[in-house]
Amino acid sequence: MAKKLTKKRKAVEGKVDPDKLYSLSEAMTLVKEVNTTKFNASVDVHVRLGVDPRKADQALRGTVSLPHGTGKTKRVLVFCMPDKVEEAKAAGADYVGLEDYIQKVSEGWMDIDVIIATPNVMAQLGKVARILGPRGLMPNPKTGTVTNDITNAVSEVKKGKIAFRVDKFGIIHASIGRVSFTPEQLADNAHELVSTLVKMKPSSSKGIYMRTVSVASTMSPGIAVDPKSIKV
Repeated sequence: MAKKLTKKRKAVEGKVDPDKLYSLSEAMTLVKEVNTTKFNASVDVHVRLGVDPRKADQALRGTVSLPHGTGKTKRVLVFCMPDKVEEAKAAGADYVGLEDYIQKVSEGWMDIDVIIATPNVMAQLGKVARILGPRGLMPNPKTGTVTNDITNAVSEVKKGKIAFRVDKFGIIHASIGRVSFTPEQLADNAHELVSTLVKMKPSSSKGIYMRTVSVASTMSPGIAVDPKSIKV
């Protein structure tokens, strides 16, 4: 049985024209107007790319530093040897250690958003790779989360650096802020993400690369964005 829409949801559904491609600035103004949650909901951008994720060179993954951050303080775990513990703590890491946290993770602890590791401990993380991998938490050099520069890595995450990867359907999903952000801040963050994706276009990708772009907040209807309105 179809779930009935609330009066409030019906009202906001009516504000979004499903057949219209909105400019980036229009979409970011509208996504705030149609938010029906009482909490500071996440605003997410979904970009469908003209790539084949089954091909290694088109399985895009990377990072982007959002100009206005994400609106959420990321909880960072650093896996390292004792000589890096104080550096990690000074940089603002929430949790620092090695064997003790490997044990916690293996027992189901997941109170973290990002994991950073030094190269010399990666072999030991093999014990929990099957747990971290599917959740997108396994440290990876391509996303800057396997590094000896712990200070910079932690700082960037805390300031708004996010990681992304294309899913099996060729879509990138990324949180680019909160409904409390101004439309301009949301547009800036979305523009930075899209610009990064354009720069990463694989040479083997044929046809239209930026297929569709949409934006939505938690529980809101999706809003289609005209990719041509995003000047990069």
